[in-house]
Amino acid sequence: MPVLAILLSCCAQDQGSWTPLFNAADLSEFEQLGGEALYRVEDGTIIGTTVANTGNSFMCTRKLYGDFILEFKVLVDTALNSGVQIRSHAYMNGRVHGYQVEIDPTPRAYSAGIYDEARRGWLNDLSENEPGRAAFKNHEWNHYRVEAIGNSIITWINGEMCANLADDADASGFIAFQVHSINVNKKPWTEGIEVKWKDIRIMYEDLEKYRFRGEYPVPVKEVLLTNQLTAAEKENGWELLFDGISTEKWRGAHKENFPGSGWKVVDGILELHAEGAGESQKAGDIVTIEKYSDFDFRIDFKLTPGANSGMKYYVTEMEKSTGSAIGLEYQLLDDDKHGDAKQGRDGNRTLASLYDLIPAGNKRVREPGQWNMARIVSSGSTVQHWLNGQKVIEYERRSEEYRALVEISKYKKWNRFGEAESGHILLQEHGDNVAFKNIRIKKLNP
Repeated sequence: MPVLAILLSCCAQDQGSWTPLFNAADLSEFEQLGGEALYRVEDGTIIGTTVANTGNSFMCTRKLYGDFILEFKVLVDTALNSGVQIRSHAYMNGRVHGYQVEIDPTPRAYSAGIYDEARRGWLNDLSENEPGRAAFKNHEWNHYRVEAIGNSIITWINGEMCANLADDADASGFIAFQVHSINVNKKPWTEGIEVKWKDIRIMYEDLEKYRFRGEYPVPVKEVLLTNQLTAAEKENGWELLFDGISTEKWRGAHKENFPGSGWKVVDGILELHAEGAGESQKAGDIVTIEKYSDFDFRIDFKLTPGANSGMKYYVTEMEKSTGSAIGLEYQLLDDDKHGDAKQGRDGNRTLASLYDLIPAGNKRVREPGQWNMARIVSSGSTVQHWLNGQKVIEYERRSEEYRALVEISKYKKWNRFGEAESGHILLQEHGDNVAFKNIRIKKLNP
């Protein structure tokens, strides 16, 4: 980077309306989530101490932040992984998830890389950024700068740009300081290790004036762009099924055209306004124009409180049925407020389940009103359901075990239910309001 650009950037960092992130005396403005690591404040410094037999621990701001510039200094006296969460949230079970700005004093040296905690994993590591990997100094105070503006997240350590990410998963959330879990059986020396953060300040006004304006030595890494495909996705064969404007790749189930009411595109979001109608009684289901065989289907969905809906696949429209069209269903449901969660067997009608057949397990769920990420992968006879980066179901379509489950389900009257070679993908109307975005698919083994 030219010297002039460095000077301009450094000057900008010292200007603007900086605000301390906390009162420097105690942690009353924070809430601890996850594990039971010990946190305290000394001389304006947050100190986290590892504790054996507990999970990842997070000291989280009670306030949520959207666009901001954040600076802090961190000191780790040993090779202990840690991090600072930004724009993060907690699932309904309290598990923290979201963007983590890495603190990595190990030989891997991914400090200031961006990891998606408890969801998608690495978004922007430093494997191809040697200057960035060398920026973190072990056993010294390291200065971090994080610019989170729009869908851009850029990080620096000690003035060296490390990560440059474009991602639309979350626009706001809390900031949190992580103390990583430890394995004292393998590394007994990790118990009682401290991570320290100080000089923590944030700016959230006039950001365009004070954001970095020099040359970018690190190319942007596009991971998820709202209703757009990244360059990498295009190269890998992904196709958008909704671009935020047009519904041309969809039609009404058992119909030639898209529904004239109920389904609406609002500010780039495909919204279903069912307003209390029954199953497929008002707007009706919609299906893809094209049929799919082996595929990787991904979609973001947002439920309203108490909502019921679903995503079906291998829909042939050949069955003479009333209500919703017939197909294998990835259940969409507010498990806490909708009675269907208690129907069926062993929870096989709850969120992300293969409806009425196989219950989803090990779920990480964001509450109604927040976006969740769903994924369905079908390859050969193997089908997987994913929720927020976690696999929750895997089964073998056409297997004897699968057929036995069909025989004790509501689908037993349909011959070879769910075993079609190809079919449409369906978004269901079930009388409740639901929203969708980032709908994309990749054909496998085309």
